[in-house]
Amino acid sequence: MFFRLLSAVRRQRPGRGWQNRSSGRSSASAAEAHSVALPAQAQVVICGGGIMGTSVAYHLSKMGWKDIVLLEQGRLAAGSTRFCAGILSTARHLTIEQKMADYSNKLYHQLEQETGIQTEPLLSSLLRRMPDLETLEILKLVNCPETFTPDMRCIMGESPSVRGYFVLAGMNSAGLSFGGGAGRYLAEWMVHGSPSENIWELDLKRFGALQSSRTFLRHRVMEVMPLLYDLKVPRWDFQTGRQLRTSPLYDRLDAQGARWMEKHGFERPKYFVPPDKDLLALEQSKTFYKPDWFEIVESEVKCCKEAVCVIDMSSFTKFEITSTGDQALEVLQYLFSNDLDVPVGHIVHTGMLNQGGGYENDCSVARLSKRSFFMISPTDQQVHCWAWLKKHMPEDSNLLLEDVTWKYTALNLIGPRAVDVLSELSYAPMTPDHFPSLFCKEMSVGYANGIRVMSMTHTGEPGFMLYIPIEYALHVYNEVMSVGQKYGIRNAGYYALRSLRIEKFFAFWGQDLNTLTTPLECGRESRVKLEKGMDFIGRDALLQQKQNGVYKRLTMFILDDHDTDLDLWPWWGEPIYRNGQYAGKTTSSAYSYTLERHVCLGFVHNFSEDTGEEQVVTADFINRGEYEIDIAGHRFQAKAKLYPVTSLFTHKRRKEDVELSDLHGK
Repeated sequence: MFFRLLSAVRRQRPGRGWQNRSSGRSSASAAEAHSVALPAQAQVVICGGGIMGTSVAYHLSKMGWKDIVLLEQGRLAAGSTRFCAGILSTARHLTIEQKMADYSNKLYHQLEQETGIQTEPLLSSLLRRMPDLETLEILKLVNCPETFTPDMRCIMGESPSVRGYFVLAGMNSAGLSFGGGAGRYLAEWMVHGSPSENIWELDLKRFGALQSSRTFLRHRVMEVMPLLYDLKVPRWDFQTGRQLRTSPLYDRLDAQGARWMEKHGFERPKYFVPPDKDLLALEQSKTFYKPDWFEIVESEVKCCKEAVCVIDMSSFTKFEITSTGDQALEVLQYLFSNDLDVPVGHIVHTGMLNQGGGYENDCSVARLSKRSFFMISPTDQQVHCWAWLKKHMPEDSNLLLEDVTWKYTALNLIGPRAVDVLSELSYAPMTPDHFPSLFCKEMSVGYANGIRVMSMTHTGEPGFMLYIPIEYALHVYNEVMSVGQKYGIRNAGYYALRSLRIEKFFAFWGQDLNTLTTPLECGRESRVKLEKGMDFIGRDALLQQKQNGVYKRLTMFILDDHDTDLDLWPWWGEPIYRNGQYAGKTTSSAYSYTLERHVCLGFVHNFSEDTGEEQVVTADFINRGEYEIDIAGHRFQAKAKLYPVTSLFTHKRRKEDVELSDLHGK
């Protein structure tokens, strides 16, 4: 290893170790410490000589970096992880955490061979050699600081505000399990510009300044600690640190029965409890089976398909990019894979890709004017997307990037009668002939001017998105609900949205798409314009992938023999089997009230039976397979689809029309 360790070396003296070290900040201890001169420069400086700092230094040296300085205020390996010898668990909730723990376990055995250090779990080793230890009493209890995060996941990655400043901390008492893997991924990030695995769930940019409140952290951490060892049921939510970011409509929706979930500190409605439902029972419902809100969401989905629903989607990240000349268009053409040089008023669905062709963001961009663009991204993209844009945009005083998330309330009007509601409120025709799909226009709605109306719903159902200046939000909502009464309008939540988008095969960033997923792997070739007349980030990787083929493919699965009432439900992360062989896992799942089946999305791989290596995945490979989804050890047959099942929707609607005509005939 070729890194330098600069540490304050202290004389050993009797006393309690932890308190003794903390007193090292006093002038007396400072006088005793042996001072070491800092070098004038280094390739990297690592602050902290605990398991994380030493792991990063180790992996950087393995990757060829030589000039590494490791700073430690006390003594090497004096972090809190030293009190956790033997606590090495590889059973983890998140895939990335399991990979880190598996790698750490292998690394520690490898280190034993390299250095002779004994890394076998201490307690089990001692009990084997001295069985009588089991009867001994513990006479000393160690009480020391430990780091916890607001969501029970560690933080790693490059700072969004200081380039070249990387963080690896907040292990939530799992430092020994994650030490090797976390150090490796951060070292890869520093050396290669990105880690070899998708680490978004651990990326520090999933947090913003709003999570740095001391009061918020104090209350949340008190909740986090017992939850580390609790059973996590699907769709559970934290109870502390809530109502931090809310829509102007929060109180109105809450009074109408909204039940809330939180994302990036923003309260979002899950569903709306009717007056006749037992609210307490719904709040306490925790199950892996059919949930108690099943019928509630069913009625919301039905209303979206037959009448009109309104969903408050104000949490979406919203940016405006403007310029005095053509700078905005030129920059966005380089940053996005689709062609944004479209007529004013048009909306483009596009990916923001990295050099490997993977999704850094999946968004919609509306061209407001020749030199102005409105960008809509997922809720948890607010910090990440901003940092990515600032990193790649030139320092140009004529180019302006503004975060306008807080300026607009977003209402999603979904359903066939949405056109009637909006036509009546705007005194303008809203039919497809006058307002085509993926079109944006500023309009008056009720008494309010300057409402950005977009003909899209993020679900595949007809309708409109309304981006409303916040001072008009309550007025527009009241007008929509008042006029909509004659059309059967009702509130709906994100659970209904999830069911609608999954049955239409709509992939979402952060769930189905990530930094290692390319558009060619998820059927989004139409959102990539390789020949749009200029280069864009990720283009070379996509050209190579187009020539060589893809090694995974996003696929829709419809469960056949699954009993919704009796069987465990699929939620996400279930293994996918093709012809009896493991082929991947699901990324998201939902019950389709239209198909009356569970629908799962997931990536199918082609692993060689001989070597286990990944091979090219073709449409023919997908279509020729027989598939099963494993739910808690029980495999259910599933039909695989590469495209939305429009034929099934058409067949069901025709059947309903026939039944309706028969009923009228009787």
